[in-house]
Amino acid sequence: MAISLMRCGLRSAAFNFERAASVLSSTSAQTQMKLIHTKVTCNGKVCYIQRQEPRELDLVEQALALRRNYSKQHGRPEENRRKKEADSDSDSDSDTECKGFDRSEFWRRKMRTVHNILDVDKDGLISFNDFLLLSERFKALGHLDDEQAKEFTAIIKLTWEEQWGAIDPYNFVTVEQYLEDMHHVLNDKTLKKKAHRWLPYLFKAVDKDKSGFISVNEFKLFFQCLGLSNEHAAVAFAVIDTNGDGKVSLKEFVKLGKDFFTSEDETRVSKMFWGPLTEV
Repeated sequence: MAISLMRCGLRSAAFNFERAASVLSSTSAQTQMKLIHTKVTCNGKVCYIQRQEPRELDLVEQALALRRNYSKQHGRPEENRRKKEADSDSDSDSDTECKGFDRSEFWRRKMRTVHNILDVDKDGLISFNDFLLLSERFKALGHLDDEQAKEFTAIIKLTWEEQWGAIDPYNFVTVEQYLEDMHHVLNDKTLKKKAHRWLPYLFKAVDKDKSGFISVNEFKLFFQCLGLSNEHAAVAFAVIDTNGDGKVSLKEFVKLGKDFFTSEDETRVSKMFWGPLTEV
């Protein structure tokens, strides 16, 4: 690849060009980074392109790019997602008929909120390890018996494989990919039914007294596992406890959790289920 160097004269019509030495292209990550990190430098008369050594931030960006590329290659194939959507269009619920990113900004905001919660290590990407870390928080409460804990782990694993493919340390889900994939999941009746089957285990994990209902204090345990505050839990519980009896049943809990993902109605109380919506 030849890099053209432009000589800038002080007189408007005087333009001279110089040819830089050819740079052989390479597929190695090191060569790619050397080609990417360039900047224009001017000394008053001449403007030329100068190569910069990669900064630490740039190296992180390159690593993330490589991991995203790996996710695309080893996650759930794009053509499979498209085929599933095409096969299920006629069966789509009225609440999930939107195509692509025609969904409301409100819905996308909710999905970004969940992505941030599932990103337990806060590196901007969701991995299977994040799923495990989140499940371990709930299991660490000690309210699931051994059989329930095993089932919970198995369902978490199965959910990841069905939605994002390979369980691999380099299979990551970006915010954009999460938005797109959740759209496809909700347009596939089979995946939609399976997508949130782990919700009952979250309920059972915080149902400390095993009463079949959770109180505001038990709901605070739920939010603590999500990395949210007791104050946010109290506010959310007051909103979702529509009959004011001070408790939420398993059926209500699961319905609220599912409705959060499917509804684009901003008046639904389910918008409070996963805490305050992100402002980004």
